[in-house]
Amino acid sequence: MPVLFIIAQDSYQDWEYETPKQILEEADIKVITASKKIGLARGSLGGHAQVAVSLDKVNVAEYQAIVFIGGPGARKYQQDPSALRIAQQANVQKKLIGAICIAPTILAHAGILKGKNATVWDEDQEQHLLIEKLGANYINKPVVIDNNIITADGPQVAKEFGEVLVHYLQKKK
Repeated sequence: MPVLFIIAQDSYQDWEYETPKQILEEADIKVITASKKIGLARGSLGGHAQVAVSLDKVNVAEYQAIVFIGGPGARKYQQDPSALRIAQQANVQKKLIGAICIAPTILAHAGILKGKNATVWDEDQEQHLLIEKLGANYINKPVVIDNNIITADGPQVAKEFGEVLVHYLQKKK
């Protein structure tokens, strides 16, 4: 089963998308990209990605993992009904859920970080307060694993995030 990467249509974080995607693909794990609509998505650093599925059409059961990619545009998903539904369904189905940079705030808004250890990009010193307010136990580490949820704090750990995702997925086989 493939892994679904969810990116913002505009201003996803290029390294957080490209690096883990490459690491998964090198491990023979297929990655499908989703966003608000099918077509071209643009990264905040000038990259672009081809979106194969729109969020409103995502069937969580078709994927072994759901990964939310950060970047400035990812904030829009904090209140997006489709993004929140996907996170909630993935959690109910015990799928691996990944989120990097600002994207753990999406999981927090979906209610799936309540009582869970998680990290988040926090250069503004506000994001950890947000996820804590929504029930998460903020851990100031680059990558945090709590059962089926893996969170990472930003582009500087994109490689480690990808490697942890692969390790978890290969262990589940």
